[in-house]
Amino acid sequence: MEELQKIVSLINSSLSDYILTFLLAGIGIFYTVRTKFVQVRCFKEGWRNSFAKFSLHGKKNSGGFSSFQALSTAVAAQVGTGNIVGASGAILTGGPGAIFWMWIIAFFGMATIYAEAVLAQQTRIADNDGTIHGGPVYYINKAFPNFCGKILAFFFAAALIISLGFMGCMVQANSIGETSQNAFGIPTWTVGTVIALFAGIIFAGGTSRIARVTEKIVPLMALLYIAGGVVILGLRWKYLPETFGLIFKYAFMPEALLGGGFGYALKTAVSQGVKRGLFSNEAGMGSTPHAHAIANASSPHEQGTVAFIGVFIDTVIVLTMTALIVISTLYTGDGVLAGATGETYNQMIADAGLTKTNLVQYAIASVTTDAFGNIFVAVCLLFFAFSTIISWNLFGKINAHYLFGRKAAAVYTVISVIFIFAGTLIKNDLAWELQDLFNQLMVLPNVIALAALSHCVADSAQKN
Repeated sequence: MEELQKIVSLINSSLSDYILTFLLAGIGIFYTVRTKFVQVRCFKEGWRNSFAKFSLHGKKNSGGFSSFQALSTAVAAQVGTGNIVGASGAILTGGPGAIFWMWIIAFFGMATIYAEAVLAQQTRIADNDGTIHGGPVYYINKAFPNFCGKILAFFFAAALIISLGFMGCMVQANSIGETSQNAFGIPTWTVGTVIALFAGIIFAGGTSRIARVTEKIVPLMALLYIAGGVVILGLRWKYLPETFGLIFKYAFMPEALLGGGFGYALKTAVSQGVKRGLFSNEAGMGSTPHAHAIANASSPHEQGTVAFIGVFIDTVIVLTMTALIVISTLYTGDGVLAGATGETYNQMIADAGLTKTNLVQYAIASVTTDAFGNIFVAVCLLFFAFSTIISWNLFGKINAHYLFGRKAAAVYTVISVIFIFAGTLIKNDLAWELQDLFNQLMVLPNVIALAALSHCVADSAQKN
């Protein structure tokens, strides 16, 4: 397992440092210019389209979702362990400056995810019974209507099933199990059994049940986390200016904290921001277009604006709350990492016993109590990760249907439930590395198709 982890980690580092950073930033900048900054000029419209018909009890839509249900399902996928564990890992490894690069990748990612949603709407198909299917495999085939397109679509679908349907569920379940054990002393296998059982019940209800669950869970979990975060920040309000100062300082001078040369430190901060930003907001990865394809929107543009609001909620609101909690409590004032330098930083982390899994718990506990920190994070992570499991299962099922037909859905669901349970029993670091690997493999065919179909997206954006 240790050797496998080293190999996968090396591959991930190569992909995120030398390929994905340029691909994701490049496609985001390209679409920002191509759509004339659609995420800025249509932001108010997107907010209105997302919440004008807000309801916790949306009606069942024939063959698809309402726009709010699609947003809830997409945000459920985006707001997961990446917003707590992933952001913590980025800060520990890349320093507070990694958060700045997460913001940058999110801003340009809003244009990327707009393009994904528009194309998903334009290329979706419907079965005879009205069931709608859509996602990157369909617009990949439109971009390359030949054998090359079939190969790219197959590669994407297979990578997504492994990444989100199987490995992704393991990562989410692993985080739930570990934090629940720390907070409540419940054995991880017990947590895994309960999670797998409830997930199986929801999966069995199909698309409509998933929509009804996510439209209720997502608003409540977001409000719970933000309310708790506001309380913590209220206790550290006098350190907030320093907190933002550290984010910007270490974004451009990371060597002062991380040590080593400027180039190495900057690469570490940027790559951590990009990699964890991708895992968090999923823009360019090709996952959330599956939810937006099913939405019963009035136009592809309308759903595209809803899609970029999802990235805003995920990164600018929820992930930033995590960053402010961690940095204001641990890196400023009397925090255990305050005043760290390149020579002492890693040693101070080790001495305090900090890891990406327990960082937020430790941060909250440092200004409240150990019990409150453990319980608050465990409850929030339960909602975050479980809602992500639900959405990712749907995305995987759509691709299993594409590859193997409708009869594959039942087999896929059973395998997914097994992986959910297994996730609570495995080593966390290996699960994260495998998840990162297949996430990054998904990006490649998706970005190629996005680049090839830019004219379709530009036409939709320029009409509005």
